Parts: sequence; structure tokens; C-alpha cells
Amino acid sequence: MANLTDAGTLVRLAYQGLVNLGIDANEVLKRSGLEPDRLYTTNLRTQFSAQPRFWQAAIELSGDPSIGLHVGEKMPVYKGQIIEYLFLSSANFGDGLRRNINYQRLVSDALQARLVEQPKPYLTGYFVDNQFVTSHLSEAFTLGVIRGFQDFTDGAFKPEKIMFVHSPNTELAEYARIFQCEVVFNADEFRLYFAKEILAYRSLNSAPELLNLHVKVADDHMAMLQQQDFIGDVNSIIASMLESGTASLETVAEKLEITPRQLRHQLKTADTSFQQLLNNLRHSLARRLLSKTDEDISEIVYLTGFSEPSTFYRAFKRWEKTTPIEYRKKYTIPSKI
Repeated sequence: MANLTDAGTLVRLAYQGLVNLGIDANEVLKRSGLEPDRLYTTNLRTQFSAQPRFWQAAIELSGDPSIGLHVGEKMPVYKGQIIEYLFLSSANFGDGLRRNINYQRLVSDALQARLVEQPKPYLTGYFVDNQFVTSHLSEAFTLGVIRGFQDFTDGAFKPEKIMFVHSPNTELAEYARIFQCEVVFNADEFRLYFAKEILAYRSLNSAPELLNLHVKVADDHMAMLQQQDFIGDVNSIIASMLESGTASLETVAEKLEITPRQLRHQLKTADTSFQQLLNNLRHSLARRLLSKTDEDISEIVYLTGFSEPSTFYRAFKRWEKTTPIEYRKKYTIPSKI
């Protein structure tokens, strides 16, 4: 999976933690490539590759070298999401934890958590082998997990030992104060240890009669992400074929090793079509080339996969209600001298 994404919930929690620390959270978002208004987008997914920029901006604006630890401390509890519902409709905490591991992609594509139960239970594998993982993300995320587990168990969950693969960002006493347990650094792998007894804990707020409903909702969300993956793959293949003018339903289906009929059906299920994806890519590329480069329009015709300039002009006029030349005059960003 080339373009890993996170659920919008993660950035919203970190955003609220920044606000609670008195840091300019909007500026942090902008420096990481996300406009604050997008936080209100339904089913928001953000690029995992933006994590280093987010935490670097947070450090710069706060002057705090252990910002992840302190953002995590000030984040609100993870509430109202399908992960919480799956916990509360499971027979006990252990059952909910095992079930949620199957749906961890709903939180982030980059998650690879595993539960080891013997001889002493621990969670491991968060964000394994990913170049975009920072120590600040690891610390904030771990605090979010712990506080979520405490909420799901009415405060009964207690971490007993935490092992981080990175070096500490501040005094060890500060980690002890915040995590309230032994914290080890420079370990071979991340581990979050806890008491075995908590696996059998049943929340006072449990609603097992809603389990099937919540599993269906989780399955629907997973199916939506799989559709997005498929469309992303199709878009990538189309983009690679634009210049050669060979992008067609048949050639893309061949690359995907499926039949044209299967490709057409899967795109229809995702409420789109091959022609719509092709048009969207051509439209987006044409706007970018016209406004941000000095490529000749004859070259842009070629780069966007059109066989004739007249066809390109008609399509662009349909998309933008103006000609390519007029669009370029209006939207070209002046070069700095």
C-alpha cells in the first residue's frame, strides 16, 4: 500500500491536544499540509507521510522537544468511533481487543499491532518499520491508546511497563509522571505490558446485543477503504499511460490482471467509472500544467493524453467554462525575481 493514510480522528485528537497546550494548532496543520477546515470533513483520511512535518511544526511553534508526550497528555479520550463501539459490544476487554486488531486500519493504514498473551500479555508492533514514524507520534499515540483502554474498562486498565524503540526526549522522571509505570527506551521493539486479568474485564457500559450491528458498520468502513485503494491503483495506472495515449479500460484491466467487465463492475460499485477517473486526471493535470508551468499548450495536449488539440480545447472548455489560454492568464503564479 503506497500511500498510507490515517483516520481523521488521529489528527483531531492531536489538534485538540495542541489547543489545550496553548499552541497555534491551525498553523501546525498548515505547515503539515492540511487546511484546518478539513478537520470537519466526513470520513476524513490524512496522509501518514505528513506525520514528520506535523510534529516538526509542533516542536518549532512550542519550543518543546518532548511535544508528543505533552500533546498526548492533553488529548481528549478517543470517543464515539467504531473502535469504541466494538469494545463495548464485545463480551470483555480481551475479546474487544482481539476483534479491534482486525480493524486497526480504521485508525491508520500504518498500524500493525499484535497482541501477545503468553506468558504475560503485551501489545507490540505499532507502526512497524515505517520511515514516517517519529518518537513524538509514538508517545502521543501510546498515551491515546492507554487512555482509551482506561475509558473502555471504567479506569481498570493500567500499563505495567512500556518499551519504546527510540531514545527519550526528556527526563525519565517526566515519563514516569505521565505514564505512571516503568518506561524503557532503545528497545528492539515497542511493547505495552498490562495485567492478564484485564482481558476478562467486562465494562459496566457494555452492550453485547449491539455486536453484530457494530461489526457490520466496521466491515462497511473496511470495504470503503478497499474501494479507495482500488481507485487509487486505477488512477496510478491511468496516470502512467496518459502521455502514451494508451489509457483505456482494456489496458488498465490488463495491468490489474482482471477482465474489463470486472473493472467496469468494481468501479460502478465504487460509484464511479473509467471515463470519469480518466477525465478527472486529465482535468487536474491540465490545470496544474497551465497554472504552474510554462509548457506549451501543444505539449500539454500530449501530456494529458489527448490525440488532437481540438479535443483538448473542447474538453477544457467543458471543464472550466473558459479556454486553456484564458485559464493560464488568470491562474498562472508569477515567478519571483
